[in-house]
Amino acid sequence: MRIVIAGGHGKIAQRLERLLAARGDSVAGIIRNPDHAEDLRANGADPVVCDLERADVEEVTAHLRGADAAVFAAGAGPGSGAARKWTVDHAAAVLFADAAERAGVRRYLIVSSMGADSEPPPGTDLVFAEYLRAKAAADDDVRSRPGLDWTVLRPGRLTDDPGTGHVTLAERTGPGSVPRDDVAAVLAALLDEPRTAGRTLELIGGPVPIAEAVKAAAAH
Repeated sequence: MRIVIAGGHGKIAQRLERLLAARGDSVAGIIRNPDHAEDLRANGADPVVCDLERADVEEVTAHLRGADAAVFAAGAGPGSGAARKWTVDHAAAVLFADAAERAGVRRYLIVSSMGADSEPPPGTDLVFAEYLRAKAAADDDVRSRPGLDWTVLRPGRLTDDPGTGHVTLAERTGPGSVPRDDVAAVLAALLDEPRTAGRTLELIGGPVPIAEAVKAAAAH
């Protein structure tokens, strides 16, 4: 497959690039900073310099033409204010979905966040609350599109621990953490399982091998 990843220099995206390239897929990663291009090449991915906060839909569509799948793994990241949660985590996801539809790329995975399915509880950090609201709005937009075979993945608390290759993947998992290695591996498996289209799935660490977890999720 040819897969285009938005947020190509992110921690999950770089892990995904390495997995996909190693199995023979063609991978492109959209990055804002050209200084990150060599990191992507080292991962086996083609760097595509495009600022999703400033690009128009025609530019992004051109980068998606010929792809078999699109993965939105971009985020404003820690240290950014509430405003950029909306310009990146929401608006860039919507732009990427618009471009995917125009380019005829049906398969669309979006990395969301556990907790994006409800209003943040009182006492939540104000910026994190806006992050969850922006993620929820992006998910809702993507899920409203009949032109996309979308899957929304909502991981729990992300860690940099080594992946275990075992997870819990379901519509509701309850709270928990998950290594970024395993998030990337689940995304790679979801790309191979079209029956997970139309599903919103939570992900935490667990006892089930990833291939089995994705197969079970697809069967429900």
